Amino acid sequence: MTPAPRSVTVALAQMAMGPDKGRNIEQAARAVGDAARRGAQVVCLPELFATPYFCQVEDPALFELAETVPGPTTEAMAAAARQHGVTVIAPVFEKRAAGIYHNSLVVLGPGGELLGQYRKMHIPDDPLFYEKYYFAPGDLGFVTVATPHAAVGPLICWDQWYPEAARLVALQGAQIICYPTAIGWHPKEKAEFGAAQLEAWRTIQRAHAIANGVFVVAVNRVGHEGPAPGLDFWGHSFVADPFGTVLAEAGEGVETLVVPLDLAKLEDVRHNWPFLRDRRIDAYGGLTSRFLGGPKR
Repeated sequence: MTPAPRSVTVALAQMAMGPDKGRNIEQAARAVGDAARRGAQVVCLPELFATPYFCQVEDPALFELAETVPGPTTEAMAAAARQHGVTVIAPVFEKRAAGIYHNSLVVLGPGGELLGQYRKMHIPDDPLFYEKYYFAPGDLGFVTVATPHAAVGPLICWDQWYPEAARLVALQGAQIICYPTAIGWHPKEKAEFGAAQLEAWRTIQRAHAIANGVFVVAVNRVGHEGPAPGLDFWGHSFVADPFGTVLAEAGEGVETLVVPLDLAKLEDVRHNWPFLRDRRIDAYGGLTSRFLGGPKR
C-alpha cells in the first residue's frame, strides 16, 4: 500500500477579473502554470473567477454567463491541470437546467479528471451580494474530496462563516478546507468598518482551522468591480495552520501564494487538542432547529 502523503504544497491564485470571460480563464490557466512551476500540487482559484462579480445587480441577461459542467471553463481548467500535473479547484457559474443555476466548483485531478463537485450551500442576499436571485442552494451536501496529495473539503465564500460546514467536511476527513471567495468592502463603509470586517473574516476562518484541527486556505479576488458604488474586493488570501497561525497572506493586488503544508502537523495538534474526541454528539440535536427559543429554567 502506498503511504499517505505527509506534505502538500498549495497555491492560492488571487486574481482581478475583467469583463472578458475568455481573458479571465486564460489568466487563471497562466496562474495554474506559474504555481506548478513554483512547486504547487494543489491550486485554488477564486469564486466565480471566469466573470466579474455580477451579483451586484439583478439582471436576467446575466444568466447567459452560466455554463454546464462539464463546459468551457471546466474543460479549460482540466486542460491546465493535465498540462501541469496539478490538482485544480475551479469555481464555476453552473447552468444545471433552464431556470436552475448554482454557484459551484469542481476539483480536477492532475490528469484533468473530475474528482469531485460542490454546490454552494449558504446563499447570501445582501446589498450588492444578490446571490439568491441567481443561485439555487446546493444539493450535493458537504463533501470531502480525495486528491493525490491531500483530502480537501471545498466550500465557497458565504459558507466560510458557518462552523457547521467546516465541521462536517472535517468529520469526513478533510485535511485542508479550501474557500474560494469573492468578498470586499462597500466603498462608503470602508473607512469606518473596513478594518473590522477584514479582521472578522480572517478570524472566523482561523477559528475553523483551530476547532477542527485542519489547514484553511482562503483565496479571494481583488480590484474594484461593478457600477457605482461597486465593491472593493479586499484580497488578503491566506493560509492558516491547525493552530490558527497564518502561514502566508497576500496583499490587495494580483498575487499567487505558494505554501508548503506539513500534514503531519494535523495529527500532532489533535493529540494535544482532541476536540473531535470530546464532542458531545449525544447533545447536539438542537443544531437542526432554526432557533430554540429562550433560556430553559
